Amino acid sequence: MKFAEFHPGQQISAGPYEVTEAEVLQFARAYDPQWFHTDPAAAAQGRFGGLIASGWHTCAMAMRLAVDAALHDSESFASPGVANIRWPRPVRPGDRLSLRATVIEVRRSSQKPTLGILRWRWQLFTAEGQEALDLEATSLFKLAAD
Repeated sequence: MKFAEFHPGQQISAGPYEVTEAEVLQFARAYDPQWFHTDPAAAAQGRFGGLIASGWHTCAMAMRLAVDAALHDSESFASPGVANIRWPRPVRPGDRLSLRATVIEVRRSSQKPTLGILRWRWQLFTAEGQEALDLEATSLFKLAAD
């Protein structure tokens, strides 16, 4: 999507994305090697009753869906960050996740008119409707001068 196509209140959907055990293990072993992400047998005896994906992996899955749905072929070039990351429910192998992105704000920078700023809320939901991720992202877009 192009920057001009975004507007406040707009909802963008993407998915589903099926989470595999191999992917959970691979990500966790490389980036978040805690036992409840990397050891299925130990995780089965733990607080969550089974293997769960890293929260950072969950964010990466949301990023993939956001790119597929809206950022691919856009003028987006960076993000200064995200706010209020929450993981209300762990993601597990076998989950089918869908993204709902809600546009909060769309504006041009007052100091740099060739800079577009998009603030949007990303939520990931399981096929059963359980929320697994909630965050607010800011995306920057390079725009042509008027």
